[in-house]
Amino acid sequence: MTKAARTAGPVTNWARTITYTAKEVHRPRTLDALRALVAAGARVRVLGSGHSFNRIADPGADGILVSTAGLPPVLEVDTAARTVRVSGGVRYAELADAVHAHGLALPNMASLPHISVAGSVATGTHGSGVGNAPLASAVREVELVLADGSTVTIARGDARFDGAVTSLGALGAVTALTLDLEPAYAVEQHLFTELPLENLDFNAVMAAGYSVSLFTDWREPGFRQVWVKRRTDQPAVRFPWAAPATEPLHPVPGMPATYCTEQLGAPGPWHERLPHFRAEFTPSSGEEIQSEYLLPRTAALEALYAIDGIRSAVAGVLQTCEVRTVAADTQWLSPAHGRDSVALHFTWVRDEAAVLPVVRLLEEALIRFDPRPHWGKVYEIPPAVVRRRYTRVNDFRTLARSLDPAGKFTNTFVRNILDDDFIHPLS
Repeated sequence: MTKAARTAGPVTNWARTITYTAKEVHRPRTLDALRALVAAGARVRVLGSGHSFNRIADPGADGILVSTAGLPPVLEVDTAARTVRVSGGVRYAELADAVHAHGLALPNMASLPHISVAGSVATGTHGSGVGNAPLASAVREVELVLADGSTVTIARGDARFDGAVTSLGALGAVTALTLDLEPAYAVEQHLFTELPLENLDFNAVMAAGYSVSLFTDWREPGFRQVWVKRRTDQPAVRFPWAAPATEPLHPVPGMPATYCTEQLGAPGPWHERLPHFRAEFTPSSGEEIQSEYLLPRTAALEALYAIDGIRSAVAGVLQTCEVRTVAADTQWLSPAHGRDSVALHFTWVRDEAAVLPVVRLLEEALIRFDPRPHWGKVYEIPPAVVRRRYTRVNDFRTLARSLDPAGKFTNTFVRNILDDDFIHPLS
């Protein structure tokens, strides 16, 4: 058997809010070592870059946690086909550099370039833009190590494909993905301040650029900052609703703007403007808890007023709230499945006892809009309720059982989603 490196000591998520309870943590260096680990394990979960805030990656005390970041990196760009094959443990910053060097680009990126490709698409992670679907929409092929150590490739056009990418890690260990690319483009990042909530033309505001984000601390009505990212091959930004920023800003009040990608309209390569944060900087200290909910975009304005109605409670434990739009996709477990969405993201202080009551209050305010929580964030909605918001969950359950009959790649979190027994999502 090819040996794999075993990590000593406890392993935590990026924010240090979760300590994984796995009996062993492995970082295999070869595909053969990964296959052997998976085949021998009774319970296996794969850890991406650790940017989840709940126990989605934790296999439990009887399982092993595996990182694929130690596998030989794969970054194979096919310029003729406009595709890239990338190993699952590679992070978006590394992927973007390699793709850009060939004169190509991804359609979109998330706010953080530090996150792993496989972990991001598995949890439905997204950027922003009225025409931009989640990151998984660029995937055309996924390669998996299955429970018995064998491998399988599932490509677009396969009846299983729409369950195979945003899969919560429940089907197997992702070793590589192939993504669609397009010609490289430049982006300008324009910032505006103090956008009122009253009389907000939400659709017009969010269509003002290729990617638009609204930020607020909810201490007052409205939004403290608006970030409009314009592709230079698209019309100039017209934003009559708020004043242009006069200096660079960080979305979290008090944090230095040096961590952020260049602003104030300076054009630059797509991968140096679409993320909010520079790849060479850690975006924050990690002193935070995060929640996010995707709602039908048609309910955006009503949902924002619902939050405004409880803003004093929200503001008391909030660092910043970001509002984005996400186009519908077809992945069965995507929070944007089948509906154009508004994404409401909350970066809380790192105080679970203070934050969770506000999370419950927020969910009560949003419940009538059928919010779907981001799979990697903190939420309190019961699993049975979350499950009912996905029309293809039964299809996914069937797919998971066909590829992993014994449930080797499940854990408490996943079983809560796929099964009928109620167990608290943070347990």
